[in-house]
Amino acid sequence: MRNKTNTLSLFNDELFAQEGAEKKGKTTERLERLDLHGELRKKILPLCRLKYGDIWEDPKNGHKVGVLDATKLEDVKKITGNEKAKLVVNDPPYNVPVGSANTKALFKINIKDYLEFSEKWMRNAVLVTDKDAHFYIWLGADYKDNFQPLPDFIIMTRKFGELKPKNFITLRNQRGYGTQKNWMWVRQELLYYVKGSPKFDVEAEYTDIPKILRGYYKEVNGRSTENLERSRSEYIRAGNVWVDVQQVFYRVEENVPGCYAQKPLKAIERIILSATAEGDLIVDFFAHSGTTLIAGEKLKRKVYTFDIDPIFVEITIRRLEHFRKTGRAGWQWRNPFPEIDDKKEKQKWI
Repeated sequence: MRNKTNTLSLFNDELFAQEGAEKKGKTTERLERLDLHGELRKKILPLCRLKYGDIWEDPKNGHKVGVLDATKLEDVKKITGNEKAKLVVNDPPYNVPVGSANTKALFKINIKDYLEFSEKWMRNAVLVTDKDAHFYIWLGADYKDNFQPLPDFIIMTRKFGELKPKNFITLRNQRGYGTQKNWMWVRQELLYYVKGSPKFDVEAEYTDIPKILRGYYKEVNGRSTENLERSRSEYIRAGNVWVDVQQVFYRVEENVPGCYAQKPLKAIERIILSATAEGDLIVDFFAHSGTTLIAGEKLKRKVYTFDIDPIFVEITIRRLEHFRKTGRAGWQWRNPFPEIDDKKEKQKWI
């Protein structure tokens, strides 16, 4: 075990040692977690260009971003119209408190109500997809509550006969929830389903990790060959355990301060490349930090995304505008709302 005093500290430990519900989630970012700070939300709401029911249409590449309710079919149809999506990639609320915080955005409700919420948005998602389409759903598990909602959610999806389960993917975080009485929790779960028989581009699965394992000799046409010689690529495939994707935090350029559940851009790009072609429609019912929109913009796909929270919708639109202006996928530790910048001392880099 490494001596704690000999380990280089990348963070301001004081920020993570504070006690009290009002201080949980505090980081070195210029904008703190939006689900934990009611006063901060009050300052940002007047800056949001959309209110519930509104949809912003991108004049350049045809994206759409709205403040809509994923459980209401009329809302979903309002943004999709008669178009059908080739890919749905959703990151819904997990019903799992993050960092011991139970907030409106990270709500913890009884499992029955959560499954009713999930069934409604799942039904709407199925209705707006093409006859051949891919479904990806990020989901969490609270081990303190019988690993809910993951197992019951999986059982609930059996109600949708159109969907066929394909895989159970794990993204391996580089940082996790530390504990002295359990294995460190460093995984994020991703469920993969298909509707019909959509095309899967296996080339998207190859990582930039070179193969190093030799062996598994096999005779081909009378000659003994080993696995590297028979391989399609010198690099390994991601498989269903993704270890080559960096989770997002304030030192990563794509970081969006204030967003508590941001997914890595590389992970969404991998999904999009495997499931769609240029020009295809992708739908995301829970925009949050706007990662699906940025990935679609980069890969020349059309994205329709929305969120019930106008603040995350505003962040999503601003992130696209920021990307087009600067080429950067996020703000790192800086504030996406400079209008309310509190002029805190700038980040000190080691």
